[in-house]
This record gives sequence, structure tokens and C-alpha cells, in this order.
Amino acid sequence: MWRAAVAGGAAIVFTGLTAVPAGAAEGGVSFTRVKVNGGQPIVIGVKEEVEIPASVRMTTKLKFKGAPMVYPYRGKLGNGDELWSALGGGDPEVVDPAKGIYDFSLAIYIHPRHADLENKDAGTWKTCARISLAGGGHDVDDENLPLQVKRATRLTVNASPEPVTKGKTLTVTGTVTRANWDKHTYQGYAGRTVSLQFKPAGASSYKTVKKATSNSKGALKTTVKATEPGTWRWTYYGNSTSGARSSGGDHVAVK
Repeated sequence: MWRAAVAGGAAIVFTGLTAVPAGAAEGGVSFTRVKVNGGQPIVIGVKEEVEIPASVRMTTKLKFKGAPMVYPYRGKLGNGDELWSALGGGDPEVVDPAKGIYDFSLAIYIHPRHADLENKDAGTWKTCARISLAGGGHDVDDENLPLQVKRATRLTVNASPEPVTKGKTLTVTGTVTRANWDKHTYQGYAGRTVSLQFKPAGASSYKTVKKATSNSKGALKTTVKATEPGTWRWTYYGNSTSGARSSGGDHVAVK
């Protein structure tokens, strides 16, 4: 497995939201079976590098260098913006040497502090596949695969009092915050409808009990009647620019 940032055949430290490398685009290559992140949104926080799995089948009888590059892009194909900090891949699986069919397992790495990532970049991107050819040329194609890039969300939870008397009121609070890529921090996410969920002791899954709306600072608060011991959590289901997330669970005993 190699892990390097490459553009036009030259190794670089990072390329995030930058112009696609120049060079002579050629034909003679087709890309199929392109998959990125299992079809799930790409959710990015403010500190941690995100590794996104990808794969592609490439068919060509031309001589090529390295593995294909698969990544999100916007704008004009071959002269737009890219979203990646580094790209990785391994040796190809040769499916049919006579026809020049190869399968590649790839990875896209995005680091929010290295890429020139801004809040306005959340939303829908397109998918590009590119291969460098022997002699300095390349082939680049749009793969007609929309990619959703979202800002990460976080939630906290606290239920009190602990323990609580059966039939008494339990107050559940928490916060919902969202990654601010402009400032590299998480900030309160106001006006969000968040589900309060409960998992009874001994159960394997949560069920939504009620919903609450976050205030101007992202704070959540609601009350419920305590009927049995179990674990409480908040769940936000996301939107077109923000990822879904659940808080950890807070177990409350009922006496």
C-alpha cells in the first residue's frame, strides 16, 4: 500500500481545493465500478484526518504510471477544484490482461487543517477518476457519482437526578455542536431538531421518546417521566451539509 500526494507525477505535501494539474488529456482509458465511502457521505471534523475508501475498475491498453486517482471535484473537469490532502492505493488486481482490465482499491485522505476547506464547501461534489500515462499525458473522466461532503456534528447528554424515583421527573440536557471549518473548532448548532432516545436495561436498541430543539448556543433540554432503568441519548439525523451523530449514553437507575 502506498500513500502519497501526487499531481502531474510530482510528489507534493498536500493538494486540497486546488486547481487540477495541467497536462495533455488523452483518451483510451475507461473507468467503471467507481465506489467512494460505500455510498455514504464524507463527514469531516476540525482536527482529525479522514480516510475514505474507494475503488475503481480501469480498462486500458495504454501504459500507465501508478494507480488511478479518484477524488471529489467541483467546477470544470480537468480545470476545477479538488478535495483531497493525499491519495493512496495498492497494486492492481489484474482481471483480464489481454483486455487491459484492472481493479484498484484506493483511499482518499482529507485533513481539515491542511486542505483549504471552508464552511461553504459543504454540500454536493462530483467524482473524478484520473490516471497518469507513460510519456507525461493523462486521462481524466467524470464518473457521474455525486458525493456529499458534510461538516461533522457532536452531541453530549446528561440525565438527572441519578438515581431517580420511579414516576418522578427526569431532566435530560445536552448540546449539539457542528464543525466550523473556517475557525477549526466546534460551535453550538442552533435550531436543530434532535431526538431524545431511550434504551431500557437489557434491551439492544434505542427508541425515540420525544424531540427537542436546540437553542442559540446549541443547548438541549427536556423532561420525561422515569418509568424504568435504562440509558438515554440524543440523536441528530443530519442534513444536506451536516453529518448525523448520536451522543454517548447516560445510564440512569430507577428506584
